[in-house]
Amino acid sequence: MVYKIIIVLLYIFLCLVLHPTKAQTWIKAGYLLGGEFPLADINTDLYTHLICAFADLNSSSYQLSISSANEQYFSDFTNTVKQKNPSITTLLSVGGGNADFSSMVNNSSHRKSFIDSSIKVARLFDFQGLDFSWVSVETSSDISNMASLYEEWRAAIDSETRNLSQSQLILTASVPYSPHISESLSFPVDSMKENLNWVHVMAYDYHTPLRDRLTGAHAALYDPDSNADTDYGIGEWINSGLPATKMVLSLPFYGYAWTLANPVNNAIGARANGPANRTANGPSETKDGDVSYKDIRKYIQEHGANTEYNATYVVNYCTVGATWICFDDVQAVKTKVKYAKEKKLLGYVVWRVPNDDNWVLSQAANSIGNRRKNRLLLILIILIPIVAVVVLLGAVSYYFRTTKSKSKGMVQKQTAKESKSKPKGTAANGDFYSGVPNLTVYAFSAIEVATDGFLNENKLGEGGYGPVYKGMLPDGQEIAVKKLSKTSNQGFEEFKNEVMLTAKLQHVNLVRLLGFCMDREEHMLIYEYLPNKSLDYYLYGLPRSCFA
Repeated sequence: MVYKIIIVLLYIFLCLVLHPTKAQTWIKAGYLLGGEFPLADINTDLYTHLICAFADLNSSSYQLSISSANEQYFSDFTNTVKQKNPSITTLLSVGGGNADFSSMVNNSSHRKSFIDSSIKVARLFDFQGLDFSWVSVETSSDISNMASLYEEWRAAIDSETRNLSQSQLILTASVPYSPHISESLSFPVDSMKENLNWVHVMAYDYHTPLRDRLTGAHAALYDPDSNADTDYGIGEWINSGLPATKMVLSLPFYGYAWTLANPVNNAIGARANGPANRTANGPSETKDGDVSYKDIRKYIQEHGANTEYNATYVVNYCTVGATWICFDDVQAVKTKVKYAKEKKLLGYVVWRVPNDDNWVLSQAANSIGNRRKNRLLLILIILIPIVAVVVLLGAVSYYFRTTKSKSKGMVQKQTAKESKSKPKGTAANGDFYSGVPNLTVYAFSAIEVATDGFLNENKLGEGGYGPVYKGMLPDGQEIAVKKLSKTSNQGFEEFKNEVMLTAKLQHVNLVRLLGFCMDREEHMLIYEYLPNKSLDYYLYGLPRSCFA
């Protein structure tokens, strides 16, 4: 029974490990811009999906195009990253922040040219999916035509998969943090839900120094004073009908640098005079004031600045003189990934991978996001003690069963006169035991052990009385067991008479009767086993050939 339990537990364990859930894989994705980072230097173990950005749209042919400067990078992308991690999935992203696809989506033939060329280019460069980045949608016709684009794109991918027996391309899209473009206009959620594998929710740029004159958390998870936060946006997508399992949360590996109006007032919401770029002695290389995480860490170390974590907004910030920088450090990233898991989102996507500083943020996100690893660890923690206890109980049970069998198998040395036990149905035959003082009374279990459970291979033959088995007692003595058959006409009286008669006929020239067994309503005679002697004659005419 114990071993059956162990087998069942091992079966459950393997099922949980090999088939932990029917849900999709926890996605750990990241964007890379063409040519910005050596592909061979990417730590691919920290990601499940890498997205190569951006392919362009030819405004005349409405086909996908890749600039000559990026062509080699795009061509090498999949092969290079898969050399380090064969299980990684690569996608080609189309568009970008300034992309305008209105003229393409407004015409069905233009949409077809775009769709067909996108699939062709993806296959040419061995990408396993396509990502569509168009967030500057402004009109209701654009929204309607975007829905048509997704439907036709999905149909084309499905058709290619069926006709060419290809693995199906993944289809994703980047979307703003909220589905609402205006009070009356929203993204085509129904079409996205039906035709896209998932969407990348761009949960950042809520506040920027070029646009706002107050410092702000540009990627706040929560904001107690406004709706410009990730939690609000995710909720709006869900309320609009997009399942949480269709959303991947963006993690910005960059921040923004403001120039404070008053360095003493350096909290979130402090007055500012625009971006802290190089012209303002700040760390930013751009007019917008954005700074990569890598450059932020370098700037902090150079100036010996301290960073603060704001748990209300889930952001980090630091101040160096009049420069105020807001960004996501390790704690903020971990909190956001935990949030994504709690909300049952599909995973996270990094913008952008090369912005990391020695993979610090990537490792922080990965440490929270590995569902399978955490699940396996939990299973091991639960099952190992259970299996250990079951094995221990099995060992103890085996020990006691072995000890009990040995004790039962010991020949009971008391004579019939000393025995107080009486077989069932023999109350009227109390003189039976006293009439056979020199015979041993054997327990049924002892004979069962001696004959290996009356194994057929130990059967010497069979007469009118019943079968005869060869056996061996614990002390090594070989015996022949004559067992009364259930169908035999001989009853208890005949058995008793035979025992008493045989006991009186004991002689050195006759096979010796050692004892008998009347346990469990069985009637058995136990003889000394004599190979090739007179036992066969004595046991009611058994042929000599029955004995070894």
